[in-house]
Amino acid sequence: MSANSFDFLYDHSEETKTRFVCFISPSMQRFDLAITTTSRFYGKQLITDIQSGKTAIIGPDDLDEPGYLEHIYKLSEQDAEDLRDFLVEVVGMINFTDI
Repeated sequence: MSANSFDFLYDHSEETKTRFVCFISPSMQRFDLAITTTSRFYGKQLITDIQSGKTAIIGPDDLDEPGYLEHIYKLSEQDAEDLRDFLVEVVGMINFTDI
């Protein structure tokens, strides 16, 4: 099967910025994250939990959504709150780059 047989919705390359961070939360949970900044996804960031391989597109509105981090990363309520406390400082305001 060749690439010509696929119906691409988009095929786009860009330079991104990725920050790798590892920290221990107050509840002694270790987080290993890759935080990728891109001009896509309406200014939200790709947050990858390196330990589980789970990735989510996250902005400030997602951090305000009850149960969101618990569901995406399969975290306890306390661990999700610790992660949320960190991500609030990292994610920042949404910057619409496609307008």
